[in-house]
Amino acid sequence: MPTARRASVLRLDPPPASSSAAFSSFPASPRATPRPVDALDRHFALEVPRVFSEAERAALVAGVRAARAEWTADFGGEQFSLGRAFYTHLEEGRSRVYFADAAASDARVERHLPGLQRRMRALVAALTGGLVQPRRSFCGPGVHIFPAGEKVAREGGVAHFDTEGLSDYHLARRLRAITVVVMLELPDADGGLKLWDVLYDGRDDPGGEALSARSLVACYSPGGALVIDSYRLHQIQPFPGDRDRISATVHAAEIDSGRWETWF
Repeated sequence: MPTARRASVLRLDPPPASSSAAFSSFPASPRATPRPVDALDRHFALEVPRVFSEAERAALVAGVRAARAEWTADFGGEQFSLGRAFYTHLEEGRSRVYFADAAASDARVERHLPGLQRRMRALVAALTGGLVQPRRSFCGPGVHIFPAGEKVAREGGVAHFDTEGLSDYHLARRLRAITVVVMLELPDADGGLKLWDVLYDGRDDPGGEALSARSLVACYSPGGALVIDSYRLHQIQPFPGDRDRISATVHAAEIDSGRWETWF
Protein backbone atom coordinates (compact mmCIF):
# COMPACT_ATOMS: atom_id res chain seq x y z
CA MET A 1 0.00 0.00 0.00
CA PRO A 2 2.58 2.69 0.94
CA THR A 3 4.41 4.24 -2.02
CA ALA A 4 7.63 6.12 -2.67
CA ARG A 5 5.96 9.22 -4.06
CA ARG A 6 6.77 12.64 -2.74
CA ALA A 7 4.26 13.94 -0.24
CA SER A 8 3.64 16.97 -2.40
CA VAL A 9 1.25 18.59 -4.84
CA LEU A 10 2.71 19.69 -8.18
CA ARG A 11 1.28 22.99 -9.42
CA LEU A 12 0.90 23.18 -13.19
CA ASP A 13 1.28 26.89 -13.81
CA PRO A 14 0.72 27.84 -16.55
CA PRO A 15 -1.99 25.20 -16.95
CA PRO A 16 -1.53 22.52 -19.63
CA ALA A 17 -2.23 23.75 -23.19
CA SER A 18 -5.94 23.19 -23.88
CA SER A 19 -7.09 23.73 -20.30
CA SER A 20 -7.42 27.47 -20.87
CA ALA A 21 -10.75 29.18 -21.40
CA ALA A 22 -10.99 28.26 -25.07
CA PHE A 23 -10.89 24.45 -24.81
CA SER A 24 -11.31 24.57 -28.55
CA SER A 25 -9.81 21.19 -29.46
CA PHE A 26 -8.28 18.02 -28.11
CA PRO A 27 -4.58 17.28 -28.68
CA ALA A 28 -4.00 15.94 -32.17
CA SER A 29 -1.89 12.97 -31.11
CA PRO A 30 -2.44 10.41 -28.34
CA ARG A 31 1.36 10.24 -28.03
CA ALA A 32 1.77 13.93 -27.14
CA THR A 33 4.63 14.45 -24.69
CA PRO A 34 5.25 15.28 -22.00
CA ARG A 35 2.05 14.13 -20.32
CA PRO A 36 1.29 16.12 -17.17
CA VAL A 37 -0.58 13.11 -15.79
CA ASP A 38 2.67 11.14 -15.59
CA ALA A 39 3.76 13.43 -12.73
CA LEU A 40 1.29 11.50 -10.55
CA ASP A 41 3.97 8.80 -10.44
CA ARG A 42 6.04 11.23 -8.37
CA HIS A 43 3.50 13.41 -6.56
CA PHE A 44 0.33 12.92 -4.52
CA ALA A 45 -1.68 15.28 -6.75
CA LEU A 46 -1.53 17.91 -9.46
CA GLU A 47 -2.97 21.38 -9.02
CA VAL A 48 -4.29 23.16 -12.12
CA PRO A 49 -5.13 26.82 -11.39
CA ARG A 50 -7.63 28.94 -13.30
CA VAL A 51 -9.46 26.19 -15.17
CA PHE A 52 -12.41 28.59 -15.08
CA SER A 53 -12.11 32.36 -14.88
CA GLU A 54 -13.79 34.10 -11.97
CA ALA A 55 -16.67 35.19 -14.19
CA GLU A 56 -17.12 31.65 -15.53
CA ARG A 57 -16.92 30.16 -12.06
CA ALA A 58 -19.55 32.55 -10.70
CA ALA A 59 -21.86 31.82 -13.64
CA LEU A 60 -21.52 28.07 -13.09
CA VAL A 61 -22.34 28.40 -9.39
CA ALA A 62 -25.40 30.48 -10.28
CA GLY A 63 -26.43 27.78 -12.76
CA VAL A 64 -26.05 25.05 -10.15
CA ARG A 65 -28.19 26.97 -7.67
CA ALA A 66 -30.83 27.77 -10.28
CA ALA A 67 -31.11 24.03 -10.98
CA ARG A 68 -31.93 23.19 -7.34
CA ALA A 69 -35.16 21.44 -8.28
CA GLU A 70 -33.21 19.03 -10.50
CA TRP A 71 -30.48 18.07 -8.05
CA THR A 72 -30.23 14.37 -7.23
CA ALA A 73 -30.32 13.67 -3.49
CA ASP A 74 -27.81 11.09 -2.31
CA PHE A 75 -27.53 9.29 1.03
CA GLY A 76 -30.74 10.77 2.37
CA GLY A 77 -29.79 14.34 1.49
CA GLU A 78 -26.31 14.28 3.01
CA GLN A 79 -25.10 15.39 -0.41
CA PHE A 80 -26.53 16.24 -3.82
CA SER A 81 -25.44 16.21 -7.43
CA LEU A 82 -26.38 17.87 -10.69
CA GLY A 83 -25.99 14.96 -13.05
CA ARG A 84 -26.03 11.46 -11.61
CA ALA A 85 -22.87 10.17 -9.91
CA PHE A 86 -22.04 6.49 -10.38
CA TYR A 87 -20.55 5.80 -6.95
CA THR A 88 -23.55 7.11 -5.01
CA HIS A 89 -25.98 5.05 -7.06
CA LEU A 90 -23.80 1.95 -6.75
CA GLU A 91 -23.57 2.27 -2.98
CA GLU A 92 -27.30 2.92 -2.66
CA GLY A 93 -28.29 0.03 -4.94
CA ARG A 94 -29.65 2.37 -7.63
CA SER A 95 -27.36 1.50 -10.54
CA ARG A 96 -30.32 0.75 -12.83
CA VAL A 97 -31.63 4.27 -12.27
CA TYR A 98 -28.20 5.70 -13.05
CA PHE A 99 -27.91 3.97 -16.41
CA ALA A 100 -31.55 4.45 -17.38
CA ASP A 101 -31.25 8.20 -16.79
CA ALA A 102 -27.77 8.76 -18.28
CA ALA A 103 -28.86 10.64 -21.40
CA ALA A 104 -31.33 12.78 -19.45
CA SER A 105 -28.66 13.44 -16.81
CA ASP A 106 -26.28 14.80 -19.45
CA ALA A 107 -29.07 16.92 -20.90
CA ARG A 108 -29.77 18.45 -17.47
CA VAL A 109 -26.14 19.32 -16.95
CA GLU A 110 -25.84 20.87 -20.41
CA ARG A 111 -29.07 22.83 -20.00
CA HIS A 112 -28.02 24.43 -16.72
CA LEU A 113 -24.24 24.48 -17.22
CA PRO A 114 -23.65 24.84 -20.97
CA GLY A 115 -20.25 23.59 -22.04
CA LEU A 116 -19.18 22.24 -18.64
CA GLN A 117 -18.92 18.63 -19.77
CA ARG A 118 -16.94 19.58 -22.86
CA ARG A 119 -14.58 21.68 -20.78
CA MET A 120 -13.98 18.90 -18.27
CA ARG A 121 -13.23 16.37 -21.02
CA ALA A 122 -10.89 18.85 -22.68
CA LEU A 123 -9.05 19.25 -19.39
CA VAL A 124 -8.58 15.47 -19.25
CA ALA A 125 -7.23 15.61 -22.82
CA ALA A 126 -4.79 18.36 -21.89
CA LEU A 127 -3.58 16.42 -18.85
CA THR A 128 -3.19 13.09 -20.62
CA GLY A 129 -2.18 14.13 -24.13
CA GLY A 130 -4.68 11.52 -25.26
CA LEU A 131 -7.87 11.12 -27.22
CA VAL A 132 -10.82 11.46 -24.85
CA GLN A 133 -14.37 10.23 -25.30
CA PRO A 134 -17.44 9.80 -23.08
CA ARG A 135 -17.84 6.36 -21.58
CA ARG A 136 -20.70 4.58 -23.28
CA SER A 137 -23.91 4.30 -21.21
CA PHE A 138 -22.42 6.31 -18.31
CA CYS A 139 -23.27 9.84 -17.23
CA GLY A 140 -20.88 12.59 -18.25
CA PRO A 141 -19.11 15.04 -15.91
CA GLY A 142 -21.31 16.56 -13.23
CA VAL A 143 -21.37 18.55 -10.02
CA HIS A 144 -21.33 17.53 -6.35
CA ILE A 145 -22.96 19.76 -3.75
CA PHE A 146 -22.01 19.17 -0.12
CA PRO A 147 -24.33 21.33 1.98
CA ALA A 148 -23.05 23.45 4.84
CA GLY A 149 -23.91 21.93 8.21
CA GLU A 150 -24.59 18.45 6.80
CA LYS A 151 -22.66 15.26 7.62
CA VAL A 152 -19.66 15.83 5.33
CA ALA A 153 -19.35 19.42 6.55
CA ARG A 154 -19.39 18.25 10.18
CA GLU A 155 -17.37 15.04 9.97
CA GLY A 156 -15.63 14.99 6.61
CA GLY A 157 -16.18 12.40 3.92
CA VAL A 158 -15.38 8.70 4.00
CA ALA A 159 -11.77 7.81 3.28
CA HIS A 160 -11.90 5.93 -0.01
CA PHE A 161 -10.42 5.09 -3.42
CA ASP A 162 -12.13 6.09 -6.67
CA THR A 163 -12.14 2.57 -8.06
CA GLU A 164 -15.90 1.90 -8.12
CA GLY A 165 -16.24 2.62 -11.83
CA LEU A 166 -13.21 0.63 -12.95
CA SER A 167 -13.65 -2.78 -14.54
CA ASP A 168 -12.06 -5.92 -13.11
CA TYR A 169 -9.84 -5.99 -16.21
CA HIS A 170 -8.69 -2.43 -15.55
CA LEU A 171 -8.05 -3.09 -11.86
CA ALA A 172 -6.15 -6.34 -12.45
CA ARG A 173 -3.76 -4.64 -14.86
CA ARG A 174 -3.53 -1.46 -12.82
CA LEU A 175 -4.18 0.67 -15.90
CA ARG A 176 -4.04 4.42 -15.42
CA ALA A 177 -7.12 6.12 -13.98
CA ILE A 178 -7.51 9.66 -12.68
CA THR A 179 -10.05 11.81 -10.88
CA VAL A 180 -10.28 15.51 -11.73
CA VAL A 181 -12.13 17.87 -9.37
CA VAL A 182 -12.64 21.55 -10.19
CA MET A 183 -13.73 23.68 -7.23
CA LEU A 184 -16.63 25.91 -8.20
CA GLU A 185 -17.44 27.25 -4.74
CA LEU A 186 -15.25 26.91 -1.68
CA PRO A 187 -16.78 26.67 1.78
CA ASP A 188 -16.04 29.45 4.25
CA ALA A 189 -12.96 27.55 5.46
CA ASP A 190 -11.19 24.19 5.17
CA GLY A 191 -12.88 21.50 3.05
CA GLY A 192 -9.62 20.45 1.39
CA LEU A 193 -8.71 16.96 0.24
CA LYS A 194 -6.63 14.71 2.49
CA LEU A 195 -4.32 12.42 0.52
CA TRP A 196 -2.48 9.42 1.93
CA ASP A 197 0.67 7.72 0.73
CA VAL A 198 -1.49 4.67 0.09
CA LEU A 199 -2.66 3.12 -3.18
CA TYR A 200 -5.47 0.62 -3.73
CA ASP A 201 -4.40 -3.00 -3.17
CA GLY A 202 -7.72 -4.74 -3.77
CA ARG A 203 -9.27 -3.85 -0.40
CA ASP A 204 -12.02 -1.23 -0.56
CA ASP A 205 -11.92 -0.42 3.15
CA PRO A 206 -8.57 0.95 4.33
CA GLY A 207 -7.45 -0.27 7.72
CA GLY A 208 -5.72 1.54 10.53
CA GLU A 209 -2.28 1.04 9.02
CA ALA A 210 -3.35 2.84 5.86
CA LEU A 211 -4.90 5.73 7.77
CA SER A 212 -1.75 6.16 9.83
CA ALA A 213 0.48 6.46 6.74
CA ARG A 214 1.98 9.82 5.89
CA SER A 215 -0.50 12.24 4.40
CA LEU A 216 -1.15 15.83 3.42
CA VAL A 217 -4.20 18.03 2.91
CA ALA A 218 -4.34 19.57 -0.55
CA CYS A 219 -6.15 22.89 -0.82
CA TYR A 220 -8.32 24.08 -3.69
CA SER A 221 -8.43 27.46 -5.38
CA PRO A 222 -11.71 28.86 -6.76
CA GLY A 223 -12.02 27.73 -10.37
CA GLY A 224 -8.95 25.50 -10.05
CA ALA A 225 -8.59 21.73 -10.20
CA LEU A 226 -6.94 18.98 -8.23
CA VAL A 227 -6.00 15.85 -10.14
CA ILE A 228 -5.32 12.58 -8.33
CA ASP A 229 -4.59 8.99 -9.16
CA SER A 230 -7.95 7.21 -8.75
CA TYR A 231 -6.11 4.47 -6.83
CA ARG A 232 -4.96 6.92 -4.13
CA LEU A 233 -6.65 6.95 -0.72
CA HIS A 234 -8.32 10.30 -0.11
CA GLN A 235 -10.97 12.05 1.98
CA ILE A 236 -12.86 15.35 1.89
CA GLN A 237 -12.09 17.31 5.04
CA PRO A 238 -14.77 18.88 7.29
CA PHE A 239 -15.68 22.50 6.75
CA PRO A 240 -17.41 25.07 8.98
CA GLY A 241 -19.59 28.00 8.01
CA ASP A 242 -22.72 28.61 5.98
CA ARG A 243 -21.41 28.14 2.46
CA ASP A 244 -21.87 24.89 0.52
CA ARG A 245 -18.92 23.09 -1.08
CA ILE A 246 -19.64 22.82 -4.83
CA SER A 247 -17.31 21.01 -7.22
CA ALA A 248 -17.33 19.60 -10.75
CA THR A 249 -15.90 16.10 -11.19
CA VAL A 250 -14.85 13.82 -14.01
CA HIS A 251 -13.34 10.36 -13.74
CA ALA A 252 -11.14 9.07 -16.55
CA ALA A 253 -9.56 5.72 -17.38
CA GLU A 254 -6.99 4.87 -20.05
CA ILE A 255 -8.61 1.99 -21.91
CA ASP A 256 -5.82 1.68 -24.48
CA SER A 257 -2.56 3.49 -25.04
CA GLY A 258 -3.49 7.16 -25.49
CA ARG A 259 -7.27 6.49 -25.43
CA TRP A 260 -9.31 7.59 -22.44
CA GLU A 261 -12.95 7.27 -21.39
CA THR A 262 -14.69 9.67 -18.99
CA TRP A 263 -17.69 9.50 -16.69
CA PHE A 264 -19.18 10.88 -13.45
